[in-house]
Amino acid sequence: MNDSQFKFSNAVIGLPGLFVLFLWVIYWLQIRFDFDFYQHGIYPRNLEGLQGVLFSPFIHQNLDHLYNNSIPLLILLAALQYFYPKQTLGVVIYGILFSGLITWIIGRENFHIGASGLIYVLVSFIFFKGLQTKYYRLVALSLSVILLYGGMIWYVFPDVDQSISWEGHLSGFITGFVLTLFYKTPEYTKPLVYDWQQPDFDPENDPFMKHFDEKGNFAPKPKPDPEDEFGIEQNYFTSNFPVNYIINRTDKEEEN
Repeated sequence: MNDSQFKFSNAVIGLPGLFVLFLWVIYWLQIRFDFDFYQHGIYPRNLEGLQGVLFSPFIHQNLDHLYNNSIPLLILLAALQYFYPKQTLGVVIYGILFSGLITWIIGRENFHIGASGLIYVLVSFIFFKGLQTKYYRLVALSLSVILLYGGMIWYVFPDVDQSISWEGHLSGFITGFVLTLFYKTPEYTKPLVYDWQQPDFDPENDPFMKHFDEKGNFAPKPKPDPEDEFGIEQNYFTSNFPVNYIINRTDKEEEN
């Protein structure tokens, strides 16, 4: 795989846009019809609370909560779709499921809602996967993610803010890293630029390579006849580099 396989598509904008739009539609329904969606969040170690594994990422407490999750989702989902198009769907689906299950196991006995767990999945996956590939563009992407969202790491620890679900954040971060181990890292190579890098390159028939011997040393051409069939004399330096002097035929006849 090379740079040419990083191609922009409608999905790069469409997927994040539709996902975030769906979150806003859910929130609009919640406030417009006064639906109590909170009870469909994750409630740890309760069978009924398992439904939140599927529903909790789409439920938000207030407008600030939704807004703060929307911007990172737009950026991270677009980056994931552009650089990892084949893994995007799996990362999102499995990220929601497994981060939700871990939250259900380790979480406090309260309703856990919001898409922040998925955000931590995306940050973790993009960061660790880029380092694992050792490919310069994806490593740069990993560093960019850290510059933008590195401060989020503090919210995976307890007692930082009791009003947030640090359990959901930690679950998402762990899930993102584990998913990088299950998805195979493709072989990334830089694009072929020179003719000699092409797989069908034949050095024996290449005009330039004929100037060199098997050891890479310059191989001068054999010295040709002093005169060709047109009566053209050729002089040579001692280094055997040919320098051609064209002498008019009539001038040559006068000399004779």
